Amino acid sequence: MTRTVNVGMIGYRFMGKAHSHAYHDVGMFFPSDVVPVKKVICGRTRSAVEEAARVFGWQEAATDWEAVVSRPDIDIIDINTPNHLHRDIAIAAARHGKAVFCEKPLAMDAVQAREMLDAVRAAKVKHLVAFNYRMVPALALAKRLIDEGRIGVIRHFRAVYLQDWICDPSFPCVWRLQKELAGSGVHGDLNAHLIDLARWLVGEFDRVVGMSETFVTERPCERTGGGITTGLEARSDASARRVTVDDATLFLARFKNGALGSFESTRMAPGRRNGQRIEINGSRGSIVFEQEDMNILWYYSQDDDKSVQGFKRIQVTEAVHPFTGAWWPAGHIIGYEHTFVHLVKELLDAIAQDRMPSPDFEDGFRCQVVLDAVMESARSGGWVAIRE
Repeated sequence: MTRTVNVGMIGYRFMGKAHSHAYHDVGMFFPSDVVPVKKVICGRTRSAVEEAARVFGWQEAATDWEAVVSRPDIDIIDINTPNHLHRDIAIAAARHGKAVFCEKPLAMDAVQAREMLDAVRAAKVKHLVAFNYRMVPALALAKRLIDEGRIGVIRHFRAVYLQDWICDPSFPCVWRLQKELAGSGVHGDLNAHLIDLARWLVGEFDRVVGMSETFVTERPCERTGGGITTGLEARSDASARRVTVDDATLFLARFKNGALGSFESTRMAPGRRNGQRIEINGSRGSIVFEQEDMNILWYYSQDDDKSVQGFKRIQVTEAVHPFTGAWWPAGHIIGYEHTFVHLVKELLDAIAQDRMPSPDFEDGFRCQVVLDAVMESARSGGWVAIRE
């Protein structure tokens, strides 16, 4: 029997567009007994959020998130606001009995993330964090190969996430460059993804040591205005504002299972638009993934005959691969936006099956603990143990 769930979404820019697209397409490719309805979208600027409602296909627009989360006709609260608002919205939504779908990083720090986790557990509501790269079919295949022991005991996790969208010093000081709104810079934005993938693919962290740098310490202020931009199209005015977050953060890690890890994230790598790359080396083989070629997984096995050993280029578009059987014929690739469709599918499946979706707020909290430890290490210059 079909059941509809009404969604209230708080936020409407880059991630608002991605999430809206997911709610629109999920039922076409992943039919479910639970059907999402894009009921109300909420943001601070009336004209901009009304435009978003029209373009993204929401029934209503609102400017008061507290009113939205308290509405009895809303079943799911989707949070894709700036990071400093995540905690209050999520906790209020949980107290009103709503399922909560929150963008990453989950919070400004581990203390807030713990409060959010405690709130959703106390309310016994479903909770999901938008670590969307778990939903890339190639990485889901990597997870399967690792779990099956195909690469043996993992020894190295090597990851970079390189972007270039703030290389120009005249790019304005948007909210992502302000500590009071973002919590951290590229570290919380991009290293959060790498940390989550490392936990998912390798295991829990034991200790970390890191360093960070802000290369451009002052930028023009952002010109205010509405619009449903991607968040990378900001405009500046003549006044200046101090940048209070990291432009680049690097760290090393030891995992509890003995594996070693290296992590690098920056927004100062010219030519790298979304350069996420992961290499995992085990005792029997290796896996390589690059986000800008996201339908491909590279796999090397020492079990192959020596005459044909080498990295195999696997195009992850066959129906046997995770998620892809619902999409197009083999070889017809999918894109970034489909990872959010898969996230919404996971949430709807969890509601239909009365289970907790994954990744959940515990994953968000554990990621935040590692994020905080790296920043502590960058300040102290020494190794920091992962404690909860």
